Amino acid sequence: MKWWRWMLVCLMLTAIAFAVVVALPLQPRSGEDAAPREFLIGMSQANLVEPWRVTMNLEFAEAAAEHDNLRVIYTDAAQDTDRQIADVNMLMGYGVDLLVISPNDSEALRPVLAEVYKKIPVVVLDRAVSGEDFTLFIGPDNFQIGYLAGLRVIDMLGPEGGNVVEILGAQDSPPVAARSEGLAQAIAGNPNIVIEQRLVADWLQDRAEDRFKEYAVACKEMADVVVAQSDAMAYGAWIAAKEYRVEGVRFVGMDGLMGAGGETNLVEQGVLDATFYCPTGGRQAVDYVLRILSGETIDDKWVILEPTPILPGNV
Repeated sequence: MKWWRWMLVCLMLTAIAFAVVVALPLQPRSGEDAAPREFLIGMSQANLVEPWRVTMNLEFAEAAAEHDNLRVIYTDAAQDTDRQIADVNMLMGYGVDLLVISPNDSEALRPVLAEVYKKIPVVVLDRAVSGEDFTLFIGPDNFQIGYLAGLRVIDMLGPEGGNVVEILGAQDSPPVAARSEGLAQAIAGNPNIVIEQRLVADWLQDRAEDRFKEYAVACKEMADVVVAQSDAMAYGAWIAAKEYRVEGVRFVGMDGLMGAGGETNLVEQGVLDATFYCPTGGRQAVDYVLRILSGETIDDKWVILEPTPILPGNV
């Protein structure tokens, strides 16, 4: 069983432990001896097939468990936007006091979230929605992640340059576009570094393995560096290269998840030449949820989490 499948099992157990489904929001007691109000939170996740999103939910659940006045209902849209819309409507029916959502499709969910925002606070994670109809956005600087990866590629290839294969998370995704744009801008001043091909693997290790095998069979000359927009995809490509006895290609990932079998260990093991730790925002979201529910006004709607390079010398 892959390491992230173990994480998914842990997540499901955690969700069961902390999910409370009720018909109405919990009300405070009256009088001098009133207990602190308990709040019901809805956590709508785009999918739980990406290790990074599994980690986001785990971190959110762990942080929420530290507060006795928080109860959380978790939903998984399984990469289906219509299902996520139904999940949001279901959570509203349960009377949640605040919605936390990582959208599957930000634009499609924008009008739905605008209606929710008229009634309760909305905290958006990872994929931003346009407009102002949300309380807070927490997410990574995806352009900067791609840019840092590009700088690493320049260091790896030197002045003689080389060919790069870029493995993208998904088509028409804002985080994918931002990471790709950052990579392209970083290497723009180096004409000897060429992105010869882009492969789409939908953030999945197995799919990246398949796409890289297809590339390895069809390419006239193997790339010097593979840059994948997640470490799971980088690892999948590395597995394919090993199986096909491809020599000389080096791998750069993104996300830098911690934990046994995780990507920082892959850097230590020499599987990846670099990755870039990208906070999921799960734990940070709980801190902001508590502040919002206490009545605090959050002046800045945008909380951008900066990436940290993880290289062989600084794991």
